[in-house]
Amino acid sequence: MAELYIFGELCHASEYEEPNLFCRWSVQFGSCWKVIEGHSEGQSSASTARVERRSCFSTPIDLHLASRGIQGWPKLHVEVFALNSFNNYWPVGYGFAYLPSQPGLHRVRIPTWKVSSPKFFDTVREKFHTGGFTVAKSDIVFSGIERYKLLTKSAGAVEFELMLIFRNFAENGVELH
Repeated sequence: MAELYIFGELCHASEYEEPNLFCRWSVQFGSCWKVIEGHSEGQSSASTARVERRSCFSTPIDLHLASRGIQGWPKLHVEVFALNSFNNYWPVGYGFAYLPSQPGLHRVRIPTWKVSSPKFFDTVREKFHTGGFTVAKSDIVFSGIERYKLLTKSAGAVEFELMLIFRNFAENGVELH
């Protein structure tokens, strides 16, 4: 089987209005793929110290996948949450990006969006950091099946630094260009 090793870290989130952030991440993949070792999802700690609208996480990622083909190529899915002084949290960003298809060191920047509301009261509530809107099912973010029905606006971005190691792809008839 072809194998993919993913080492790296969730570096930071930038350009968000909210001051206290944490991030949940997951690696999503198709039925041809399986996890050999490591965790395919995780969560950062809350980052309260911000420098120039950037929240640093430095959360490690270590994952080993095996595959029979490239169908369902892995993608990174992120959900960014804001946290207030009462330990209430709400989503402020959703996004995803496919993993690069070349081995080596990569910086992956994932732009995010958040659910918006046309109602005035809802925008005031969000402005004063007391809540936001969530998606009913998280797979809407990366599948796109019903995403067109949502009213959204752009949010910040999340950045990963990843080292990808490919093993036995050519030997198993999997060609990457």
